[in-house]
Amino acid sequence: MKVGIIGSGGREHAICDTLAKSKKIKEIYCFPGNAGTAQLANNIDINLNDFNEIKNFVIEKNIDLIVVGPEKPLVEGIVDFFEKNNIKIFGPNKTASQLEGSKIFTKKLCKKHNIPSAKFNIFENINEAKKFISEAKFPLVIKADGLASGKGVYICKDKKNAINSIEEIFNGKFGLAKNVLIEEFLIGEEMSYFVISDGKTVKDFQTAQDHKRVLEGDRGKNTGGMGAYSPSRLINDDLRKKILNKIINPTLKALSEMDCKYKGFLYAGLIIVNNEPYLIEYNVRMGDPECQTILPKLKTDLFDIIFACCKENLSNLEIEWHEKKSLCIVLCSKGYPEEYKKNIVIDDLQNINLKENEYIYHAGTIINEKKIYSNGGRVLNFVCLSNNFKESRIKIINLIKSLNWSNGFFRKDIGYKVINE
Repeated sequence: MKVGIIGSGGREHAICDTLAKSKKIKEIYCFPGNAGTAQLANNIDINLNDFNEIKNFVIEKNIDLIVVGPEKPLVEGIVDFFEKNNIKIFGPNKTASQLEGSKIFTKKLCKKHNIPSAKFNIFENINEAKKFISEAKFPLVIKADGLASGKGVYICKDKKNAINSIEEIFNGKFGLAKNVLIEEFLIGEEMSYFVISDGKTVKDFQTAQDHKRVLEGDRGKNTGGMGAYSPSRLINDDLRKKILNKIINPTLKALSEMDCKYKGFLYAGLIIVNNEPYLIEYNVRMGDPECQTILPKLKTDLFDIIFACCKENLSNLEIEWHEKKSLCIVLCSKGYPEEYKKNIVIDDLQNINLKENEYIYHAGTIINEKKIYSNGGRVLNFVCLSNNFKESRIKIINLIKSLNWSNGFFRKDIGYKVINE
């Protein structure tokens, strides 16, 4: 089999690395990939906005299956396009991808189908939103409606902060804004819950806890994710049943009533309040860096899982996992998530000696004349599996220190809620 992977981040490198271990795959192409995928696959510099160009390349190279990593192509309908052209592709279609593409779509779906989530209001112009803010109780959560690379969410403690957030959204910080979503603030602890579906059968795909804030102690600006650990400390059998029965299954049933089968990964961002789950948001793909944290734990051939989903045959497959704890720390360019420099050489990366259960997944990197350079805000993902989270974190920090990349920084407290110092 020949497989193509769309995307260029740490998630896509982790998918590529995991698929490369399958004996059923003889060749992998990454569109466009990064310096990490270049060591495993054929990186193809192609316009991801031009589905026809990708399709023509896929046909030319006889690629059997496309796996979509990031959300943007899914929201824009790449699955619908390839299915019309009879090419196997893994991911949800355009209708299903509205779960991530429009937070308002998801909130309305939750309200209609009694799926537990925060109370909310939708405002179509800045003056209406500001009027509501002037009389509201704080804290509040303010969200841009569309895709915002994980950064379009503001937790506002006062009126000044809220007005600034609304102005940034309506002034186009995350693209054209027709609406803003304002939610009540739920007091609890966040958790990421993943499932995989073939349109008929849903199976668990582990839990994780992401760390969005740029600074230690969960302070500072939101990022795409500074690190993660898996499994979540909150998960238990009772909570798992509640998540599936109150949130996941009603959502998929609601989509089926719209004549829409959900195929692909589904990531529920939850807040847990007294062992009760509330939906914060959906992502219609694996998280980043949660994917990098979870995939090393997978025993079952990832290709078999994905191919079973494409064939609507997931019910016949048992997904098995290693029992170890997994932790990931993201090494970022200095200045991220604001201004940062690109094209900084990363010396000695290839000299790092990784031991069993240690992984480095590339995110914002490129390779030029055999040298690896930074090419983004989140540059490298260091992952370690062990018997406890503390051991994993110590090993990762030692790896990062051995790299000694002067243009990078990272959070040293990833997993602090599960690690007793």
